[in-house]
Amino acid sequence: MRIITANLNGIRSAADKGFFQWLARQRADVVCVQELKAQATDLTREMLQPDKLFGYFHYAEKKGYSGVGLYSRRQPDEIIEGLGLPDIDAEGRYLEARFGTWSVVSLYLPSGSASEARQQAKFNFLARFRPRLDALRASSREVVICGDWNIAHTEKDLKNWRSNQKNSGFLPEERAWLSQVLASGWVDVYRHLYPEAEGEGYTWWSNRGQAWAKNVGWRIDYQIATPGIAARALSARVYKAQRFSDHAPLIVDYEDAAA
Repeated sequence: MRIITANLNGIRSAADKGFFQWLARQRADVVCVQELKAQATDLTREMLQPDKLFGYFHYAEKKGYSGVGLYSRRQPDEIIEGLGLPDIDAEGRYLEARFGTWSVVSLYLPSGSASEARQQAKFNFLARFRPRLDALRASSREVVICGDWNIAHTEKDLKNWRSNQKNSGFLPEERAWLSQVLASGWVDVYRHLYPEAEGEGYTWWSNRGQAWAKNVGWRIDYQIATPGIAARALSARVYKAQRFSDHAPLIVDYEDAAA
């Protein structure tokens, strides 16, 4: 089973850069996308149902902003759109597809880099999202949460960690929150497979300077899973041969198992 997550930084922009032609060659079972920056009326048929995949979306109310989507080869038994928190759901940040006894979530955590107000909104999201994480972990379901978490967890997860210790995405409070999530039983699948890997796991690069060319990146896109399905992960890789946005797709192959 192949699961892909990719922050598109605009689904229409990524489409123009060949994302959907690339996706058709991947034989993915589930694809999670974030930062749609689009409404339903903006999406072409290719974007709605690419490569015979079923497509589902949680749009932000604000045009040209946020939004998440999920594509699946098998039609889900149930779709859960949003967290039931109106102010958060207005930004289109959570979409869960349920298949039998397992789920895949497309998630887009806020960035706090724009302003102190947005950083406080990010902390607010983290606090209010934690109960959903705990409920999913306590359920009998196997779950993979895919997306842009906007947090580099450890010093291995970004190139210039020393100079970013006071910047959003690598703040001690953010990193401690993610540590607590992992300590509660969730598994960072990429790090589980490659505990010592550094630069090859980066998934985001600033558009400033020569960050992409010099691989001055951050690992902020994750597949975080319950232990049962995490143990079935066979391999993971970040696709960098083409650029569809300032992020790169994270591809994880899991051993197939009956749902």
